[in-house]
Amino acid sequence: MQNEDRWLTTKEVCVYLSISRQTLMFWIETKNFPAVKVGKFWRYKQNEIDIWMRSSDENRFDKEV
Repeated sequence: MQNEDRWLTTKEVCVYLSISRQTLMFWIETKNFPAVKVGKFWRYKQNEIDIWMRSSDENRFDKEV
């Protein structure tokens, strides 16, 4: 299985992005961060996170110009 197809836990996403759990939950609630609720747990597809991060970077640069 490729890394892009891998589902991550909340802890893994926080380590992967070097962010706190609080920041991740804020992004889910307000920034349309790609997450799926499975029972009481959140899961995240690594490929979708990478796409979201690139998209967020592009939008941030567009606003600065």
